[in-house]
Amino acid sequence: MQTNAKHEPTVFRSEKGVGSTKNGRDSISKRLGTKRGDGQLVTGGSILVRQRGTKIYPGENVGKGGDDTLSRKSTASLNSSVSVKSVSK
Repeated sequence: MQTNAKHEPTVFRSEKGVGSTKNGRDSISKRLGTKRGDGQLVTGGSILVRQRGTKIYPGENVGKGGDDTLSRKSTASLNSSVSVKSVSK
């Protein structure tokens, strides 16, 4: 019995379809928190605390920036004369 079927070459794909990954998305950290400790020598303009919202309030000789960052107004040691008032909820 003779058949007239032609055998054509089959083309295979070299890779499976590549989809997007579900991992690999993370935001850059904001580096918030306390930058200077008690008793450290702090120059004027140094950042003491980076924060979101006013969790810690500025005290004497401490200024508050537009993004609620607390910074030192003049050079001194960071102690009781440089008060940073914390308010608990």
